Amino acid sequence: MRPLLALTKLAVAYGGIQAVKGIDLYVAEGELVCLIGANGAGKTTTLKGICGLLPIKGGRIHYAGEDITGEASYKLVRRGLAMVPEGRGMFGALTIEENLAMGAYARTDRVAIRSDIERVFGLFPRLKERRRQTAGTLSGGEQQMLAMGRALMSRPRLLLLDEPSMGLAPLMVQKVFETIVAVAKEGVTMLLIEQNAKLALEVSDRGYVMESGEITLRGEASALLHDPKVRAAYLGEAA
Repeated sequence: MRPLLALTKLAVAYGGIQAVKGIDLYVAEGELVCLIGANGAGKTTTLKGICGLLPIKGGRIHYAGEDITGEASYKLVRRGLAMVPEGRGMFGALTIEENLAMGAYARTDRVAIRSDIERVFGLFPRLKERRRQTAGTLSGGEQQMLAMGRALMSRPRLLLLDEPSMGLAPLMVQKVFETIVAVAKEGVTMLLIEQNAKLALEVSDRGYVMESGEITLRGEASALLHDPKVRAAYLGEAA
């Protein structure tokens, strides 16, 4: 099976620091793959490199069989690659509906756009209740829901998620991860960056462990979940 996304010897620098040091990683069509590791390991930098938000210092990125290394972010969105950034990046003065419409800016199929907004509201009923409320007045969990919904409005083939649980209350984290699983079941391929290793591995097909800019472990998510090194380093258990 040809990977939908493949990173080969990818190196990315951030602020003069070599944050990603020649990693190999792939995501097959229909997979949910997680990249876990401590804060500062290089996970977010990896995503920003894939999305064209940081310059690539070495290696190649292939998506859907084509080399997209260094391609502009707006072009990648049109190719079906979307990212839910850490910090959510809401348009605070716009309503929930207006934020969702912004997610479909590259589309012209108005009837389908309206249908997709209703689909997002089906995934996140709380957003429907507040559809005319400005995004800046939402809770952190509601903003995370909106960020995911906005990304889905582009009808992505590959969805990149950067720390979706960060700063959220436990009940909201559970809801967000339930939605991630639901979206994966719809056939959207996903690469999930997450510090909550247990949650990430529980919902993923495969996983990678990143330390100091390098991939140190990889394998089936269920195997990594029971790996003594992973349990000691990321799940707070004795090796």
